[in-house]
Amino acid sequence: MAGEQYLDTGWFGMLVTLLLAVFILVNIRRAKGGKDLFIRRIAGLNAIDEAIGRATEMGRPVLMVPGLSDTVNAIAVQAINIFAYVSRIAARFANPILICCYNAAVYTLAQEVIRDVYQQEGLADRYDQDSVRFVSDRQFAFAAGVSGLILREQTAATFFMGEFYAESLIFAETANSIGSIQVASSTEATQTPFFIAACDYVLIGDEFYAASAYLTRQPVLVGSLIGQDWGKMMIMVLLTLGTIVNSFTLTREVTSEKVDGVFNTIPARKAKLDDSPFNQLIKPSKPKITVERPIDPTKAAPAAGGGN
Repeated sequence: MAGEQYLDTGWFGMLVTLLLAVFILVNIRRAKGGKDLFIRRIAGLNAIDEAIGRATEMGRPVLMVPGLSDTVNAIAVQAINIFAYVSRIAARFANPILICCYNAAVYTLAQEVIRDVYQQEGLADRYDQDSVRFVSDRQFAFAAGVSGLILREQTAATFFMGEFYAESLIFAETANSIGSIQVASSTEATQTPFFIAACDYVLIGDEFYAASAYLTRQPVLVGSLIGQDWGKMMIMVLLTLGTIVNSFTLTREVTSEKVDGVFNTIPARKAKLDDSPFNQLIKPSKPKITVERPIDPTKAAPAAGGGN
């Protein structure tokens, strides 16, 4: 049967997936029930209010760039969610904002989200349609356009969140040259060091994806974040147990071997990692499947040789 591996050890993977889903749902319920779930303090996100306050005091705009995503993907949406929070705070203090977009679809989404933010705050009259701009869909033309905007507008705070590539250092150095406070995060690991070198605060790794939950405290987002952390701790426990079990297994001899889900007796030999119960648990057996098809008598094999 094609599903025999799940009757053997494949159930373990399904159990881990089910537990992760349960962790997330339980924590969403806890968050909706008014439970104050703890999220670790992230310095880069705490700096957002400080950066907006500084821009307000100086009477200079806040500039935001949601990366160079080629489409409206999860990274671009996450960046725009963060910028919605920034725009909400800026709107309350009547501080001008600028959002520079690389992709037309991201530009449209950002325009609608920021307009909704101003309307929700009851400040629709303060919304400037030109505050969300499509600059260019060419990498270095976009970099040149954003850098020029930073210099002309003398932005007091800049936020770079999303997918960035070779232009990351151009943005960071340009903003740094005018003394702008910078909060940045890139999903590209190769660009994070450049942001760290030139920016004031940098969100690293999962901190970028945790930002929405940290800033908005919405129950679904907070519960999902805590549930994922529980899942990570579960995996850490499994790895620790697996290390102990594997280490113990390698110190003994085995007299049976598992082949196609069946244990066969073999001459005693030194144990290998594949003999560990933990390894066998996370590696479902793959039984050989033989499919017998009836031969159609009307389709006789061609005779050898022959031909004209």
